[in-house]
Amino acid sequence: MQVLVRENNVDQALRVVKKKMQREGIFREMKLRRNYEKPSERRARERAEAIRRTRKLMRKRMEREGY
Repeated sequence: MQVLVRENNVDQALRVVKKKMQREGIFREMKLRRNYEKPSERRARERAEAIRRTRKLMRKRMEREGY
């Protein structure tokens, strides 16, 4: 990952780096790796996240199509 610092504006460059890291999911991964997660817990978490995503998608689809 690379960010250019223009006109010695480090604050702007930091904001850009944070935004890129957020988009890539680095902060989330760091939080998850802080503690060991058993494989069974990982599978359960991922399954729950998938269910949450599909429900959110269905909610948006229903809202958009007006059912």
